[in-house]
Amino acid sequence: MRRERLLPLIIATALFIETMDSTAITTSLPVIAAEFGVEPVALKLALTIYMLALAVFIPVSGWVADRFGARPVFMTAIGVFLLGSVASAASQSLEALVAARFLQGCGGAMMVPVGRLVLLRSVSKAELVQALSWLSIPALLGPMLGPVVGGLITTYADWRWIFLINIPMGLLGIWLAWRFIPLLKQPVKPLDWRGFSLSASGLALAMFGFSTLGRHLVSVPLAAGALLAGLALLAAYVWHSLRHPHPLIDLRLLKRVTFRTGVIGGSLFRIGVGALPFLLPLMLQTSFGLSPFESGLITFTSAAGAMFMKTIAGRILNHFGFRRVLVTNALVASLMLCVFGLFRADTPYPLMVGILLVSGCFRSLQFTSLNAIAYAEVDQDRMSQASSFAAMAQQVSLALGITLGGYALTVSSLATGEPTSAAINFTFAFLSIGVVSATSAWMMAKLPKDAGAEMASRAREGREVAEPKAEQRSAT
Repeated sequence: MRRERLLPLIIATALFIETMDSTAITTSLPVIAAEFGVEPVALKLALTIYMLALAVFIPVSGWVADRFGARPVFMTAIGVFLLGSVASAASQSLEALVAARFLQGCGGAMMVPVGRLVLLRSVSKAELVQALSWLSIPALLGPMLGPVVGGLITTYADWRWIFLINIPMGLLGIWLAWRFIPLLKQPVKPLDWRGFSLSASGLALAMFGFSTLGRHLVSVPLAAGALLAGLALLAAYVWHSLRHPHPLIDLRLLKRVTFRTGVIGGSLFRIGVGALPFLLPLMLQTSFGLSPFESGLITFTSAAGAMFMKTIAGRILNHFGFRRVLVTNALVASLMLCVFGLFRADTPYPLMVGILLVSGCFRSLQFTSLNAIAYAEVDQDRMSQASSFAAMAQQVSLALGITLGGYALTVSSLATGEPTSAAINFTFAFLSIGVVSATSAWMMAKLPKDAGAEMASRAREGREVAEPKAEQRSAT
């Protein structure tokens, strides 16, 4: 097989184990919590710490690949991810699992962006769309298979196997990368080390402090101190970024209205969506009494709806325009998040599955629209920085969503006097994250009426070319 055709399969292998792992663990959280002797809501840390590691290291992934070569960096990234997987499987406490998940995130932060960079620089333009389309397959299948496989393993085996099933495919990926991925070492500009230190330490401390304020892992004073220190470091980074000629994360990109809407408005929307993989399995298992496998069979339908929407999202955007779709869809998708809180143990399964399926369609349409509109005004020479900025913001917002969902459960439990697993507490939690997501419509409404018109025009002129590109953007 030609290397140009084999490379997408190698990169897709890495993306598949990353997406599969991150979605499979969500169905096993109540069982892990019971084994560790902690409240299920405390397991939000195992999810947020992984996303935090992604947010911290994604901005430097391109520079590291250019400096040391794409092949060794990609191989090392898979190795670090697998090492984190083994450590996760061997964890005997919440603290150990959180540390192992952070290690996994460090590998994931380099694995997928560097893999995408390999394709962009190794595959001819004539074959690029087809090559990148391979990356959409694991991005779609991972979220679909993850909850089912994770639930199956947790119900009929041991949850630790969720992490161990990554090992064979990961080792195969390392061997294939050694054989077929080119070195691709490039001249680099000096890295903004001060900016990296400020942003990385600021994000890490702020997110850790915010996530642990619920008296998980550390005391409240220590968590509050970490939060304040992190916010101070992030403020220092803002000052640094606006004065540095080539900052690691260029905040001046936010002057572009479409990029600002895609990043800030998109982050508000993703906060609600980020809480969903945490809250929904928790409700189905702890409140409704379903097994992890039964829970996975229900929750995977959201991903199925997302896959269907990707086939028609381009047509919808071309017909109605970006601003109208983003505003209306943000409100509808947020309303459906609130509807999840009305589920009860006696709600018919077909009704739940149907609502989740339709909800997945609306969320997928919003993600496709946001990912496209964010780059409408970005110059080609700043595309790399914009992509890293947007990817970092996505991970931070998803982590914030999980944290806010956990806090909403805790606050509702204190207010009602009911256990955290009570259905009424999940009603409040889903309502809370739905309201946060709905506020993103205010940002979308500020878009110019003709925002994204050039992309829509190109799509109408050559639909057979534009639609694969829209699918490509939604997968990334």
